[in-house]
Amino acid sequence: MEKIVVSIIIPVYNAEQYIAQCLDSLLGQTYPYFEIICVDDGSTDQSFNLLKEYEEKDRRITVIRQSNQYAGVARNRGLEIAQGKYLLFLDADDFFHPEMLEQAVTQAEKDKTEILIFDVFQFD
Repeated sequence: MEKIVVSIIIPVYNAEQYIAQCLDSLLGQTYPYFEIICVDDGSTDQSFNLLKEYEEKDRRITVIRQSNQYAGVARNRGLEIAQGKYLLFLDADDFFHPEMLEQAVTQAEKDKTEILIFDVFQFD
């Protein structure tokens, strides 16, 4: 695998209607040096099965399953295996412009910043 610069951690709970658009928007990024860590937090819908399908298609995706312990615990579980220089916490109903990661990393490197905040689109 190429060098991982950004670790994207996504807690997932019953997000079957959103997760494909979220992952597709990440896999379509112009910046290639990232990993996606999806932590299924005890979903009772088809979220886990969808995540496993994506994991089989793209080696940058890792899926972890745990019993329902809520988003904070799921994020911490993702942190345990994250390899990137930068961390990005997303929700399963988030999706992004194709240049989002490239622009974020470029800005963070330019400003030598520890925290970078930006807008996202969200299903309502």
